[in-house]
Amino acid sequence: MQNVIMDKDILKSTFASMTNGVIVVDRDRRILFMNPSASNLLCNGDEDYTGQDIREFIPNSELHKVLETEQSSIGVKMEIAGAQYMVNRTPLYQDGRLMGAVGVLQEISQMEHYRVLLKQMEQVIESSADGIYVVDKNGLTLFVNSAYEEITGFNRNDLIGNHMADLMKEGYFDQSVSLLVLEEKKPLSILQKIDNKKDVIVTGNPVLDDSGSIEMIVTSVRDITQLTQMSKELRKAKSFSEMNHNRFTYSVDETGEKVIFQSSQLTEIIHKVKQVAPFPTSLLLLGPTGAGKEVLANLIHDYSDRKDKPFIKVNCGAIPEHLLESELFGYEKGAFTGANSDGKIGLLELADKGTVLLDEIGELPLPLQVKLLRVIQEKQIQRIGSSKVKQLDIRIISATNKDLKELVNQGSFREDLYYRLQVVEIHIPPLVERPDDIEVLMDHFFTSFCKSYNIQKEMAPETREMLKRYSWPGNVRELKNLVESMIVSVPPLTIEAADLPPHIHRAARITGDNSETSTNLKQRVEQYEQNLIKDALKKETSIRKTAKTLGIDHSTLVKKLKKWGMDASW
Repeated sequence: MQNVIMDKDILKSTFASMTNGVIVVDRDRRILFMNPSASNLLCNGDEDYTGQDIREFIPNSELHKVLETEQSSIGVKMEIAGAQYMVNRTPLYQDGRLMGAVGVLQEISQMEHYRVLLKQMEQVIESSADGIYVVDKNGLTLFVNSAYEEITGFNRNDLIGNHMADLMKEGYFDQSVSLLVLEEKKPLSILQKIDNKKDVIVTGNPVLDDSGSIEMIVTSVRDITQLTQMSKELRKAKSFSEMNHNRFTYSVDETGEKVIFQSSQLTEIIHKVKQVAPFPTSLLLLGPTGAGKEVLANLIHDYSDRKDKPFIKVNCGAIPEHLLESELFGYEKGAFTGANSDGKIGLLELADKGTVLLDEIGELPLPLQVKLLRVIQEKQIQRIGSSKVKQLDIRIISATNKDLKELVNQGSFREDLYYRLQVVEIHIPPLVERPDDIEVLMDHFFTSFCKSYNIQKEMAPETREMLKRYSWPGNVRELKNLVESMIVSVPPLTIEAADLPPHIHRAARITGDNSETSTNLKQRVEQYEQNLIKDALKKETSIRKTAKTLGIDHSTLVKKLKKWGMDASW
């Protein structure tokens, strides 16, 4: 009997010491027992509760369902007196008969608060634009957010639970900042290559426990692939800008130059250009200085599918030999004494996906001919001082006024490079061999410069004839420069033969041009008269004074000036 009493006391003390509320009801939902925790919660510690219906204290109690079904109800959330509780309900049996039900109340308000807070934190982490990657103190993956999945393309289910060293072996990433943080025990940032495709910056921060030991590492991951690409484009644009100010090389934009021709020779050449331009074949342009090789190279580029890509022009003869290699191939920082601290992108690399014009290719030194041959054959380039090889896709157009075959025979130009460059050879004849083009070019440049300088002038027939008969040793370039010079330097509106430079007249006399003697006396007298009047006009301040100085009537002078197209409005 004493043992039974002791057991009851122990049982009562046990229930009294529980922080969870315990309620026992009979089959009619009348309260049989409540421990102090339940009594304090439901009836302010008043023990006069025996026999009362549980619904008096908990209106939304569902103990009756347990009594009806004899099925337990575990882990049901319920709000009681403004607080959150977890309620477990079980049937109570005695000697196999249902006697009532037991309800256990556990306050979870604080737990619920932390649960909501944890959920909010998870939502914050999930909404982060940066990837979040968490590992434990042993290097095992604990958590990965959706941004990390999106950045890397990896599925979190393939990562969580795996050790970082194993994931590195499987090729997910090339190095782990988490393992470095575990080793060095401090925050670290590294550049990481994801799946050999994306560049990311990864920052690992250790989370310490109360003893100061690492408990976990939280890593933030930011995709900088686009930033890296933009940085490369910026460096490339900077190189283009610097190159535009470089006295040795320049890049081509839209120059507005047109290929003007009428001769059958140029017609045939243009047809050939249109035929070969769409293909990435190497072309060799041969012809004398000023014949239009560069203009033709522009045309080839414009007719190709590379017209929206870079077009780099390099004058191999203008760049000093000791600079040519670094200009063409570029270099890494510290590659040689005096090298730019940031390194430099070479002209060939700048032209990737585009076209390169190697003008005066015959001036290229032999050592660089070997390197250029390797670029053409292997479609790769390697900067000075670098061990990295970069794939290169460029179309090479070469131009020269020299006989490359003769240079090959002399041993100053590699034969294998010559045949690589000369897949398609186009020879541009000098202007003297295509006289049909002289007049159309002359008219084109004359109209173009008059429009550019907002000047209205014309050429006398004698001037035009003399220019058509000239041999033009400087070819199209000489013709263009002469027309511009006449327009800006000859004051009268009509450019006479006498206004042409002396070397044009000398060339005419040497070649047996009898333009002066064939001109009749009247024309020669008129030309002489014009020159006298021009000189007098320069000295006097008005036409009237000029007429007086010349000893002729004012009206006569005005008529002459109008006839010759000279200004008579003084």
